[in-house]
Amino acid sequence: MLRMAGRPNWYAARLEHVGRRSGRRYATPVVAKPVTGGYAVPLPYGRDVDWLRNLEAAGRARLQVDGQLYRVANPRIVPLAEIETQLPAFYRRTSGRRMIPEWLVLTAGPDAAAPITDETDASLARHRQRPFSA
Repeated sequence: MLRMAGRPNWYAARLEHVGRRSGRRYATPVVAKPVTGGYAVPLPYGRDVDWLRNLEAAGRARLQVDGQLYRVANPRIVPLAEIETQLPAFYRRTSGRRMIPEWLVLTAGPDAAAPITDETDASLARHRQRPFSA
């Protein structure tokens, strides 16, 4: 899953974050949907997950979505109702049915898009085999 996350035509994005205690780089597959000003990530396991704590501690990360790499920041947890109208119908329905009341919203500035280069690919490849928290 992590190997495919963030690539074109794949449903999962790749969230790259730094461990809040270890300082190590981690990558976690997540679902990320565009919303005004950035991306929204569902929290099906709630707030008590390592990747979210790492992201909140750092305040920023990198998100690879559909082959594009973005710098994201300002993580904030919002109720589904706040972003529901911006989500595709499938996610509105499944969030309600699966009782995912909260989503993480990340800000991606207008200049945050960075095309993936050979150097970026090499950086991502180095971290592919590293452990990640779900």
